[in-house]
Amino acid sequence: MRQFLKLHPDSHCAAASCIEVDVSRPRAGALLVVYEVTGDIGALCIPPVAAPAQADALWRHTCFEAFVCPLPGEAYSEFNFAPSIQWAAYRFDGYRRGMRVAAEIGAPQIKVQCAPGRFTLQAALALGALPSGRWRLGLAAVIEEANGPLSYWALAHPAGKPDFHRADCFICEI
Repeated sequence: MRQFLKLHPDSHCAAASCIEVDVSRPRAGALLVVYEVTGDIGALCIPPVAAPAQADALWRHTCFEAFVCPLPGEAYSEFNFAPSIQWAAYRFDGYRRGMRVAAEIGAPQIKVQCAPGRFTLQAALALGALPSGRWRLGLAAVIEEANGPLSYWALAHPAGKPDFHRADCFICEI
């Protein structure tokens, strides 16, 4: 299922013109997300690929995010994927409540590809610890331009500053 991220109204991004996300559940308990950024990729700040590792504060630089909220309920998981192939996984009991590392989630398989005019990050997750029914997803990205500014992209933006954790950002059902 192809989704398009929208630039937050208070953000500006000269380098990225479009961010599309293909999302699927290839099997029970699995999630596959493919983020594709088009634009002047050379003007983006994209860290080099490193050894895959769990890391915090990835959202301070170019980072792709997926929020998974099993239905019904308000508990959700947050996944961060960096172009360096570093990653993070967190659990929340509700809106920004009870944050903890999702230690039961294994390392995602992350692949990146950079070409003129296009950057792609693919992340495959095994989420067997989550209920296998329907999920509401929030898909988002933080894009850092080489000259410094960050821009915020998501399926939906509530009023106010960028906040990907809000339930009204979780508008994709799968």
